[in-house]
Parts: sequence; structure tokens; C-alpha cells
Amino acid sequence: MGRLRSTSWTNWAGNQTAHPIAIERPNDENDIASIVRRALDSNSRVKAVGTGHSFTSTALTDGHLVVMDSLRHLIDVDRAAGTVTVGAGITIGDLNDSLHGLGLALPNLGDISYQTISGAIATSTHGTGARLTGLAGQVRALRLVTGTGEVVNLSPSDGSLFESAVVNLGALGIVTQYTLSVVPAFRLEAVEGAQKLDDLLSGLESHVDDNDHFEFFWIPHTKWALTKRNNRTDKPVPSPTLSSRWKHWYSKSLMENYAFGALCEVGRHRPSLIPRLATALPSSGQTSYVNDSFRIYASKRIVKFLEMEYSIPRERCAEALSEVRAMIERRGHMVSFPVEVRFTDADDIPLSTAHGRPSAYIAVHMYKGTPWPDTERYFRDVEEIMMGHDGRPHWGKMHFRTAADLAPAYSRWNDFLAARETFDPERVFANDYLRQVLGS
Repeated sequence: MGRLRSTSWTNWAGNQTAHPIAIERPNDENDIASIVRRALDSNSRVKAVGTGHSFTSTALTDGHLVVMDSLRHLIDVDRAAGTVTVGAGITIGDLNDSLHGLGLALPNLGDISYQTISGAIATSTHGTGARLTGLAGQVRALRLVTGTGEVVNLSPSDGSLFESAVVNLGALGIVTQYTLSVVPAFRLEAVEGAQKLDDLLSGLESHVDDNDHFEFFWIPHTKWALTKRNNRTDKPVPSPTLSSRWKHWYSKSLMENYAFGALCEVGRHRPSLIPRLATALPSSGQTSYVNDSFRIYASKRIVKFLEMEYSIPRERCAEALSEVRAMIERRGHMVSFPVEVRFTDADDIPLSTAHGRPSAYIAVHMYKGTPWPDTERYFRDVEEIMMGHDGRPHWGKMHFRTAADLAPAYSRWNDFLAARETFDPERVFANDYLRQVLGS
């Protein structure tokens, strides 16, 4: 998670640092409203911060940095409505644990559980599942502290004001609580294995449609992809044995984190070895296991990296990925991290990356410590391809877009700008990132 010092804050990846005039730790919603009013009176700025898993500068401020740790409780459970209400500062991991104890679960999740629910929703974090939306599509109501210090309740009856406040980039105010859709707790059977990328792409539509949750990771400089198929099951979670614990630690901790991190470190010092090192990642075997849904969705992340992710129309996925593969070889990029590909259904949230279309997500990473010029060149080359496929960047992951070219990608862009005028006319929540992506 992000690191807090008395005078600064740094995100998880270490590529963003804020030097606020004050680091605030409000006890409740009233404290947050008071901080906003004081900032408004003194012509200073306010930003809320979670656990720092965004790679962009979306949380940075030279004003008041609001740490949401105290707003992390389960507030209400409505089984009849199929909803829970939670404080915006709760981490997804803690929320999963609380829901599991109640026999409930979120229907879809991303693969990192360290984030706060507010940070994940505000940046359009999604997960995978062709018949499911991302986290933003699960929001049924919220409470927002606006730029005047007013607290407002928003629900679907508020139309575009509510919809804009869901994926809000931190531009409209500080969300203090969410009401989310939940489902009865369920289990998933995960089947993981390797497949040649060309074969995978030729049958991509059936892979996506025939599984509840499908994703894959192409290993650059190889012809292989690692696939993961997660499907609902009535099979019980097997009792842990010494052998099963060893296998889980070996595959998930040792191989996916420590051994992979060692390969990345070697590649950082000797980039020319990366194509050869990449061949150590794919495996021809297949493994399957059953567990509670949230334990399958989330994965442990020890190796640090920088990431850029783009949403594109689902039907363009195979073509776009083929272009990325050709570009990497043509341009001579040395890429030690897999390219991750996932899928969701459409939603109607103005700044959601899945707004109005079933979506594929292509995420590229570079190992932390790779010289920035190499990382930037790779990311810009990928971004150019994604823009050619009507791409929309994940708001919490690195990109180089500006308001001028982002606006045409969202048919309800003006709805969001109108909501911003309503909730933050004095731009109390502005920062450099918002000026870049929303305009001044």
C-alpha cells in the first residue's frame, strides 16, 4: 500500500509522491465535510487517498490529503434487496472477509484486494466476466461530500448526477459510503494452463463466452499464453493438506512472485536476456483448484511494476493484441512482464471504460526499476495501437491522454462535466491530473 510520512505520501509503485500542506485523518463524514469547508475558505485543495494502488497522479495534491482509514466499516446489510452499505475506506480484502462471514459475496472483482473500494470504483476497476460489469456497475447508492462541504445522498433516481459520481476520478467530491449489490457466497473452480497464442486468438470468442470468467496472459517474446478459466461450481473446497499447501505456495508464492521477481531483476540488469528468460514462464501442464470466489479472484502481488491498461471494444481484441505482438518485435522492446487480457459486459456509467460496449482490456506492465525512457517508449507505442481501436485508458493506470482526445471517446462526457459544475464549482478537488484529463 502507499507510504505515509509526516510531510509526504508515496503510492505503492513508488512513482507518485505528494507533498501536501496537511495530512488529514478524519474520524467520520462530518470531519471530512469540515476539512472541505476549511479548504474552500482558504482557497486550498483537497484529495482523498486510499492504499495507493493507482499509478497515475490522481490522488496527488499540494493541499489537504485526506486518509480514509476510519471509514472502513460494514454499515448495513439488506438481504431482501441484495445490498450492503460500507464505508468508502474499507479495503476490498476486508470487505470480502466481512461478506464471507455473512454468506455473501461481490459478483465480480479485480485481481488485487489491497485497494480501497472507493479507489477501485472511482477509477473503473473491473475484473473479468463477459456477462458481468466491473465494480462500478455494482453500485446502487452513495453518499458524497461535495466541494461546498455539503453531504448528498445519490441513487439511480438522481440520473446522471448519480451515474457520474460512481466513476468520478475524485473530481466531484469525496465518497464516504457505498451501497453495493451482493449475491449469495459462491465457489469457483479455476483451471489454469498454457496455450499457443495463435490458437487462443482464433477461438477467442468461444473462450470468453463459454466461461463465467476468462482471462489470459501472453508472454512477450514467446508464442505462449497462460489461460485462467474460472467457473461457478458446487464442488466443495477441499480440506487443506500439507501437500496442497505446498503446491499452492510453490505455484502462487514461489513461482508467480519470488522466482518471477528474480527473473525480472536479472532482465533489468541484462535486458538482452529477457527473451530467453521469458521461455521459463510458460508451462505445458494444467492445474485446477476450487475455492471461495474472492480467494480465486485476487492474487498476491509482491513484484512491483508500472502498468498501463486500455479498454477496447471486445470484438477488436485479437486484432489489437496481434498488433502489440508485432510492434514489440519490430520496435525491439524488452518486456519481462506478461500482457494481461480480460473482458466485461457494457454499462451506462459516463466515464466507465466499459460505457456503452462489451469490452476487452489489454494491460501492459514494466518491472519497477526499468529505465523510464524504456518504459515510456513501450507504453506510448502500445497506447498508439489502442487509440486506433477506440481505446479508453484505465483512469488509475498510466497513460498520456488529455481531455482533447478523451472527450470523443465518451458519449456522455458532457454529462460528467455538468455534474462537476454541480458538485465542485470552485474546483476544490482539482489537481494536475484532473486538469490533464478533464481540461482546465
